[in-house]
Amino acid sequence: MKYKHIFFDLDHTLWDFETNSYQTLEELYHMFNLGARGVPSFEAFYDSYVIHNEILWDRFRKGLINRNDLRYKRFSRTLLDFKIGDEKLSNSLSEKFLEVLPFKTALFPYTVEVLEYLTAKNYPLHMITNGFEDTQLLKMRNAKIDHFFTHIITSEVAGSLKPYREIFDYAITKAATSATESVMIGDALELDIIGAHNAGMDQIYFNAKVPATTMQPTYCISCLSELKTIL
Repeated sequence: MKYKHIFFDLDHTLWDFETNSYQTLEELYHMFNLGARGVPSFEAFYDSYVIHNEILWDRFRKGLINRNDLRYKRFSRTLLDFKIGDEKLSNSLSEKFLEVLPFKTALFPYTVEVLEYLTAKNYPLHMITNGFEDTQLLKMRNAKIDHFFTHIITSEVAGSLKPYREIFDYAITKAATSATESVMIGDALELDIIGAHNAGMDQIYFNAKVPATTMQPTYCISCLSELKTIL
């Protein structure tokens, strides 16, 4: 086998973040009766949240804000779009979101089948994720995929975020392997693919919606089942 260790991203690669976060935010919209507070529809609330969440995650990855800024400001800024300046409400939304989200279990098609296939071929599987430790572990446990992975490396524990080389080096050391014997599978070109490339790892880019333009990954797939033709 060309590769001795396989590293996966979690959100948007195995765990269906869009579906799970959409369902969670919809629950919160009704739970906190946001319609009566001046938010005209769930769709408006969701669209606003997605914009602020992406902006703040980008700032967090660049080290411009801290973990709490990310967790709470994405909701306070969303509410401000609807002229709701209620810190208590935004804090409650943040806490409930992090409480409910990890219990959502939607996975991408073929996730379990592919993980079983790779395990049967005796590949050690590992996770490299930018998410928060407690949240990511709960997601994997509730989706019943945690047992497939030997090491689960979160940015919180590694002290570094993708795409920085330090988190990849940390993961490679933790797995007691080398970059040349490893491959990274992920959906984010800038974070997973370019990050792995800069760390000396081969990459499998899983993203049918966004073509790879800034670099050519080692492999490109549009469905997880295609991993069976590579590994």
